[in-house]
Formats: sequence, structure tokens, C-alpha cells
Amino acid sequence: MTTLSYVVLGTIFCVTPAGVIWLCRRFPLLDKLGPMMVLYAIGIVIGNLPLDIPGMATVQEIATSVTIPLAIPMMLFSCRFTRSDAGTQLKTIISGFLSVAIAVVVGYVLYGQHIPQGDKIGGIMSGMYTGGMLNAAAIQAIFQVEEQSYVMMCSYDIVISFLYLIFLVSVGYKIFRRLYGESGTKELTASEQAELDRQLAEAKRNPYAGLWSREGLRELGKIVGVTIVVVALSALATLPFADEWFMVIFILVLSTLGVASSFIGRVQRLERSFDIGMYLIYIFSIAMASMADFSELKLADGLNQIMFLTITVFGSLLLHAVFCRFMRVDADSMSVSSVSFINSPPFVPMMVAVLQNKKTLIVGLGAGIVGYALGNHFGVLMASLLERL
Repeated sequence: MTTLSYVVLGTIFCVTPAGVIWLCRRFPLLDKLGPMMVLYAIGIVIGNLPLDIPGMATVQEIATSVTIPLAIPMMLFSCRFTRSDAGTQLKTIISGFLSVAIAVVVGYVLYGQHIPQGDKIGGIMSGMYTGGMLNAAAIQAIFQVEEQSYVMMCSYDIVISFLYLIFLVSVGYKIFRRLYGESGTKELTASEQAELDRQLAEAKRNPYAGLWSREGLRELGKIVGVTIVVVALSALATLPFADEWFMVIFILVLSTLGVASSFIGRVQRLERSFDIGMYLIYIFSIAMASMADFSELKLADGLNQIMFLTITVFGSLLLHAVFCRFMRVDADSMSVSSVSFINSPPFVPMMVAVLQNKKTLIVGLGAGIVGYALGNHFGVLMASLLERL
């Protein structure tokens, strides 16, 4: 019976994301919510059913501990670093990281220190709002934050980040343009127009189409092979350290090797690596959400977490706007890079289309790529800082 439960639960965790992705592409309302929010909701329902499911804890542990080490290098293989608009990119990156750091510290002092493991939650948020959900999951693996706290943080984040995005695409960018004294209309070169068109088309395509074809399976095999090599080297790098340092060293070395691998030509040509890694994050999300026991949650902790997240998201936006203005970064580049940090790079083409200023595309994508690459290191550093406050 237990073996059957393992198979059924493993199948549910692995197959459900595919069904959710299909539904999101078919129904606009679900598409606006996004696969991550839907999967968290499904996982929460599974985890809080009044049923004693044999083998549930074992499958959850395997799903959450295996997916992240595989997803990190896969998603980082797709990093592309360019020299285009390097000066503006550097300014937005410095401003973005500094803004998140200050906002997290303020939010922690006011609300975060009243949350169980608040310093570690702050570290997760620091990585998440400079990189993305990949970084949040990786830092959670490092610190082993309680499942309930992590799932609730991610659930609140989805809502608050959505409100942030709605504000920015509706009136926010207009406010910043006016404050900066800019119109935001710029002409594009032919190559810039082509790059934007490619990114917009990329955002609309089904990333998993053709995966099970002969060519797709061949590429999948290469992605898995390179990933296993990177994971093995990262594990070897932890041998000189004490056991309690294993996860910290392992994740940070894994991130570093993932970025380093992105400079290898053959690895760069593995076009599906990011999407395969993202699918693993989806599996992690539903499995992690199913581990949350809402009967043990405290309302006061939830309110403190909401305020901690709100201050971090909107406080970092305000600080980013001030710092970018001081460094003479234009309003549109500031807005796009902020979206890249807070909502992650896949939202950049949409924001560029809203702004109708396609020159900001490379700046936004560049900021997000650096966020992915450095988010884990930054999150660990911030958690150490908060622990000492």
C-alpha cells in the first residue's frame, strides 16, 4: 500500500504542473493568476485534507530536496551577459540590490523580528526580490525554514507582487516619467526591434512544445547530463567543510558553477534548460505547499509577514526610483529593472510593451540575469546581517 502511495503521490506532484500550465494557457483568468499561485493553492488543499496518506512525508521530502539542486544550474545555464547599455545596467543593478537591502532591513526591524525565523525569511526575500522564486527556494533549502512560514510567505508574495505590478503598469510608470521629467518615447534600431519581437514571441510560446520529440529528448538528455556534473562537483566542494555547512556551501557553489557554465558555448545552446528548471520549481512549489499545516498558523505572524513583504516590495520600488534618479538613469529603465527584480525577468517583455520603449529591454533582462546569478549569495549575506540586528 505504501509503495502505491509513493507512486500516486509522485505522479500527482510531477504531472499536476503540466495540467496547470495547460489550463493557464487556455483560460485568461488562470493565466493572470499564474501557474505558481494555482499550484500553491492545490498543494495547500492536498496538505490540509483530513486524510492520513501513507508515505506523504517521504514523497514530500524527496520532491523538495531533489528539485532545487537540479533546477538551480538548469535555470542559470540560460544566463546571457551582454555589453549593451552596460553603464545603465550597472547603475540599475547597484540601485536594485541596495534598495532591496535597505527595505528588508527596515521591514525586519519593524515587523520581521516578530516572525519566527524572521532573519531567515528576510534572507529568502532578499534573494527573491533580486532574483526570483528559484533563489527563494534555494535559500529556503539552505536555512530549512518551517514549511508553513515559507508557504505563507510565498502566497502573500504572489498577491503583493501582483498588486505592485498592477500599480506599475497602470499609473506607476506615468508617475515616474513625470517626476523624472521624461516622455519615454524613443526610436529603435532594427536590431533592437528584432530582439524585442523575439522576446515577446518567446513569452507567448509554449516552452514545452516538442520536448518529447527525438530532438527534444536529445537536448533534455544533454541538459540533465551537464546538470548532474555540476551537482556532483558542487557536492565534492563541500567535503572540506563541517556537516552543518553542507547546504550553504553546496547551494552557493552550485549557483557559481551554473553561472560559469553559461559562458560555455555548448551549454548556451541548450535552449530548454531554463524551462526544464522552471518545471522543477513548479514541482517543488506544489510539494512544499502540501507540507504546510494551516492549523498551526498564528494570525499575528501572518499580519507581520504581510507588512514585512509590503514594506520590502513597495519600499524597494521607492528607493530604487530615488537612487536611479540620483544616478541619472531614465524612468523607463528604472521601471523595467524594478519589475525584473521584483517579478523576475519573464515579466520584462510585457513591461517593455506597456512602456512602448523597447530600448529598455536589454537593461531589464540584464538586471534580472545578474539577480538570478547573485541572488543566493545576497540572500545568505542578508540573513547573516539580520541575525546580528
